[in-house]
Amino acid sequence: MFSNKQEFQQAFLKRLEMLCGKPFKESTKNDHFLTLGQMIREHVSSNWIHTKEKYRTSQEKQVYYLSIEFLLGRLLRHNLMNLGIEELVEGGLQELGVDLEELEEIESDAGLGNGGLGRLAACFLDSLSSLNLPGHGCGIRYRHGLFEQKFVDGYQVELPEQWLRYGQVWEIRKTDLAVEVPFWGEIESYFENNRLSFRHINAEVVTAVPYDLPVIGYHTDTVNTLRLWSAEPSPYPFYQDVMKYKRETEAISEFLYPDDTHDDGKILRLKQQYLLVSASIRSIIRSFRATHRPINELPNRIAIHINDTHPVMAIPELMRILLDEEKLGWEEAWDITTNTISYTNHTTLSEALEKWPVRLFKPLLPRIYMIIEEINRRFCEKLWEINPGDWDRIHNMSIIVNDEVKMAHLALVGSYSVNGVAQIHTDILKNREMNLFYQVFPEKFNNKTNGITHRRWLLKSNPKLSSLITSAIGTGWIQSPQELIKLTEFKEDKGFLDKLQSVKQENKERFSQRVFEQTGITIDPHSIFDVHVKRLHAYKRQLLNVLHIMHLYNRLKEDSSFRLYPRTFIFGAKASPGYYYAKKIIKLINTVAEKINGDPAVQDQLKVVFLENYRVSVAEELFPAADVSEQISTASKEASGTGNMKLMMNGALTVGTLDGANVEIKERVGLENIFIFGLTAEEVLHFYQKGGYHSMEYYHHDKKIRHVIDQLTNGYFPDVDDEFEPIYDSLLIQNDQYFVLRDFDSYVSIHKEVERKFKNRDQWIKMSLQNIAASGYFSSDRTIKEYADDIWKIKPV
Repeated sequence: MFSNKQEFQQAFLKRLEMLCGKPFKESTKNDHFLTLGQMIREHVSSNWIHTKEKYRTSQEKQVYYLSIEFLLGRLLRHNLMNLGIEELVEGGLQELGVDLEELEEIESDAGLGNGGLGRLAACFLDSLSSLNLPGHGCGIRYRHGLFEQKFVDGYQVELPEQWLRYGQVWEIRKTDLAVEVPFWGEIESYFENNRLSFRHINAEVVTAVPYDLPVIGYHTDTVNTLRLWSAEPSPYPFYQDVMKYKRETEAISEFLYPDDTHDDGKILRLKQQYLLVSASIRSIIRSFRATHRPINELPNRIAIHINDTHPVMAIPELMRILLDEEKLGWEEAWDITTNTISYTNHTTLSEALEKWPVRLFKPLLPRIYMIIEEINRRFCEKLWEINPGDWDRIHNMSIIVNDEVKMAHLALVGSYSVNGVAQIHTDILKNREMNLFYQVFPEKFNNKTNGITHRRWLLKSNPKLSSLITSAIGTGWIQSPQELIKLTEFKEDKGFLDKLQSVKQENKERFSQRVFEQTGITIDPHSIFDVHVKRLHAYKRQLLNVLHIMHLYNRLKEDSSFRLYPRTFIFGAKASPGYYYAKKIIKLINTVAEKINGDPAVQDQLKVVFLENYRVSVAEELFPAADVSEQISTASKEASGTGNMKLMMNGALTVGTLDGANVEIKERVGLENIFIFGLTAEEVLHFYQKGGYHSMEYYHHDKKIRHVIDQLTNGYFPDVDDEFEPIYDSLLIQNDQYFVLRDFDSYVSIHKEVERKFKNRDQWIKMSLQNIAASGYFSSDRTIKEYADDIWKIKPV
């Protein structure tokens, strides 16, 4: 890009004047950010164009990754790092009196995702580009993302996430590639060339406009594309109520995950999902047609991957195009579809496996519903042939049943590959949750344990640790993260271990300062930083954590001889706007935090911090400072987790159940370098099947449990009478669905072990080193190589 700082400075100053129409001395930080961003994007344009042309002319297969979320985070420094010009630009700006860190703060986190699903998709895009693999992302350009979280009197309040307030410097609008997407209307049948055909008439048409973002590989010329679709009014149809049509159209890409507790929200979610798949599939087919290859070659040239159930309508949409536009017969169209589309399952929770009422689905998407009906009819016929007379089996496996369309069933039937995201998760899918389908399609099922991009979560977010690692084992780990295992050679090297401890302490002090600036709360940087950050859901058991904190506080207040090693509990989580119970847990954590942080008697031993509006940029500051990683979901409920990987990579030790990828982390680091507690997945599933768990027994027989549970309703929090009765009821009256009380004693005990080992600083830092060394396996580069080789059959170009 630039051979030296002077060349960069000259280009920067000239571009700033041209772009902003003002001299440098009158310019603002926002001007500086916009100028630098545009310079970077224009610089990669030639590689971007070259990459597209290379894919177009290559004989190699390409993958399109469809996801409702892409949680990108900030891209400024990440792009500079991947281009290899971070130091040059930072130094050049510094000489001009411009601080790159301050420019980073100007960039908003892209509001395109919520949690692990979206961050995984972002990591996958990074790995695809960095490994020179031909892969593209397809998503939705949400104008306001999920929401910006504020706490008012301890309650979560949702505000619009204004991430596009100042535009998006990285994107390019491609109006000429817009696609028309139909909703409602009727399906008209007609004969053409002695063939029954169908067309959609009287539809409400929405224009899907693509915005393309470059995905820059690390130190490579590959620049892949993330295409995001925005819903806009069509210039062609005439509607009597134009303003209503405009509002309803723009609402489709207004917010991520509209509240679907009512029909209007369900319809809006369905519109979102169909807009994503219809626009993406039609765009893919348009590009394929430009190669002038016959349509039956599609599976040899294109892989379409659906990330969870949200884009499952890709299956009937591809069928619709092949049947109605390409005029293929059913069998040929089905063969092409089922050899093109692959599916990742991300959950065993039945409520997360989407089901849509036929009464809403059928009128909104009439042709898609017709095709799903035919897929289901043919599938049920096949099941009858395999197991004649087994109506129960057919009922349990049907795609349409009880007036609902089951999207996971459609994905299982219409894809050639179904993968889980951790070994235990895949085993549960095969042996329990999807066993009936596994019996019919055993060849489809496979495991691909999740990964994270070490370039963002270690190289970028923890530069001090990255420098220390490079000084010890060289730079090879950046391109080959499994080389981190070489760090085990330093487990007895006191000089290296002292430096590792010093890096952690510097990161903790930096984060403590940030917490004070943002919240006014003073935390002890020498305390144990105990971190629990993830989406707020009952099965993730933030409740177990806060009940334990209440127990520790009780001991400090009631036993003058009890001393706690200073502990700072740090939470970060958003609750879905319609998730009443999760919001109660947020209120409880904030209420406990206020009580503890306001008590001078425990100031030196206990603090609780709930980070407002948790997001990628906050995580990048927090993870390098963390000592303890809370991964305490009810065993069998967390498919994989990726926060567990990011935290271990930064040297935090896991407190966790044997759930998701925790199982594989334990295998990699050894049982002596992780803190495992609680029920196993087998024990949890046994309780669900056979019964035998009675939470009230734990309440009556364990005084410490009874103490904290009673505090929820007995005036312990005097300003919130009856506020926490729903939590009390869920634990006792509703028999504690996620076994919080069953695992409570085990959780208390393992935290005593955490404290005991943390006090032995030499032992702790060796354990931390072992976690960092073993984390290379959990790089998304490894995961993507497995997808590329085993599922998509794509190669570097």
